[in-house]
Amino acid sequence: MIQSVAFIGLGAMGYRMAAHLPKHFNEVYVWNRNHDKAKQHAAEYGTQAVDLRQASQADVIFSCLPTSQEVDAILAQVQLKKGCIWVDCTSGVPEAAKAQALHLAAQGVHFLDAPVSGQTIGAENATLTFMVGGDSDAFQQARPAMQAMGQLIKHVGGSGAGFAVKAINNMMMAVHLCAAAEGFTTLKAHGVNLNEALACINASSGKSGVTETALPQRILNREFPLTFALPLLAKDTGIAIDLVREAKLSAPVIGLTQSLIQAANALAEPNSDFSTAIKLYESWSNITLE
Repeated sequence: MIQSVAFIGLGAMGYRMAAHLPKHFNEVYVWNRNHDKAKQHAAEYGTQAVDLRQASQADVIFSCLPTSQEVDAILAQVQLKKGCIWVDCTSGVPEAAKAQALHLAAQGVHFLDAPVSGQTIGAENATLTFMVGGDSDAFQQARPAMQAMGQLIKHVGGSGAGFAVKAINNMMMAVHLCAAAEGFTTLKAHGVNLNEALACINASSGKSGVTETALPQRILNREFPLTFALPLLAKDTGIAIDLVREAKLSAPVIGLTQSLIQAANALAEPNSDFSTAIKLYESWSNITLE
């Protein structure tokens, strides 16, 4: 039975995710590098803003940080209690997850790499998808805590498998984004009504998550709301291409897409949403997708 849960990292995703935990557990601790944000969360949702030492004593500890490096830095500072489970929702590096799992196993602690998908709206509505790697028994023990924040929770393999699935998922989304950019630029060059064309495509075989959500809600309306930053997508496509290389595979579409996303990120304004990658194509064609 899970008596206490902690959440480390109250960013755009973590802040919303942790808000659901007090509905299911009596003891919910939150920690953030900016302690004022943790206190704000406690006042808003009934969690407890604590120091890192107390957060590390929970039965299940979630982390949601920018990269695996930040997770390593936190792990180096804490002494965890034997038998607890660390669930890392960072979109991290598979090899880092394997090393972290080994490091914590020596302390009698299980580590699960459990990145999520669904963006901030999914975090808000507790409808996230969890893709989890690590020990299957630890997964079953921690599953009730993940269910408080997610709708689809899947154990996808051993340590690192969760991070691998997330990286490939985000790479595929980037492929769809680049394909949509090229396709809709071509349509506009031929005088096609983009909104009507989008309705046709979303009822046909060319549809994707990009055409169903990113194009109408971010790009064609020119709003580009920041929910998933372009630098994070660039990081994830980098992880994906590393997985391809480690497997000694040929993946020309993935390789080209990674280069395009890196180029878009280099040209973008700081803290741009992933959907602003479309502006790379607009700069080349002098055609604005709207």
